[in-house]
Amino acid sequence: MNGSKFVKLFLLMVVIVIMNIVLLSPGLLGFQIGGDNAFQTASVITVWVISILALFYGSYILLFKSPAVRSIQTIQTRDDYIEALHHYRNVKVLKKDIALGLDQLDRIEIKRDALLNVLAQRFEQTELSYKKFIAVIDEVEKLFYLNIRGILNKLGVFAASDFARIADQPKDSPSSLSKVAQKKAALYQEYLTYVRGYLEANEEIMLKLDQLLLEISLLDSTDYREVEEMPCMKEIDSLIKQTKLYKQ
Repeated sequence: MNGSKFVKLFLLMVVIVIMNIVLLSPGLLGFQIGGDNAFQTASVITVWVISILALFYGSYILLFKSPAVRSIQTIQTRDDYIEALHHYRNVKVLKKDIALGLDQLDRIEIKRDALLNVLAQRFEQTELSYKKFIAVIDEVEKLFYLNIRGILNKLGVFAASDFARIADQPKDSPSSLSKVAQKKAALYQEYLTYVRGYLEANEEIMLKLDQLLLEISLLDSTDYREVEEMPCMKEIDSLIKQTKLYKQ
């Protein structure tokens, strides 16, 4: 359960507790069970039943029910990407891929923080070298999130239930499937190949960030001209240019 869901569940429990305190506290409404007033007894029992049902239903929604698929256009922040990937986390055939994608979202933040810390130790923020590094890191991060967006675009073609249903089709006798089912299964495999390709591309991005971190720590000079000649910086620049060319 992510942090926002934990907060929502906690708030639900707090509201239920407060409602019951107000109902039963002698200094407030002071309703009682077993007294002469049948209306009070019925009211307390009704509130208790509703409280229990609300707690169970709220827990189910927050803990077990998959979130609705969000429109790609509304996804902007890291938390948005995490929430969108979580929609597919219980699909058996996608579990490893989704787990890797979520892990990548954690690691990219850790690597960015590590790079920023090293840069702050080696350079002043006004130096051209510092600005060059920051610009490259920002561009690489954009590529990373474009790949996550690509994953969500591919997965969004199918409902989560489609993946589960196609994955459960018999694999030992494809000839027993109808032509339409065979074509759909082949298309499904093609989409999975794209998803795994995006994940692999993000692994390459993070490997380059690791290499960049190492090269920065070994850098002898703060001259921006030497920065531009760093092997990893050249590789990253090439990756960024290739991606921009591909998008065009």
